[in-house]
Amino acid sequence: MKDVKEDRFIVSVKVGPKGQITIPIEARKMFDIKEGDTLMVLGDINRGIAIVKDSEFYKLMG
Repeated sequence: MKDVKEDRFIVSVKVGPKGQITIPIEARKMFDIKEGDTLMVLGDINRGIAIVKDSEFYKLMG
């Protein structure tokens, strides 16, 4: 599934045998994610999973 707009998108990804996913190009461009960046994976049993660049996470927590 793919639905891309200028300021949002919905893209499905599959989990590989090692539990890995590929971050879609739309997300990498929108959030300026580059090779070597560190991402935070946040989980809440009721709300789901979120992925955030560590620099943005630390700004929110600062």
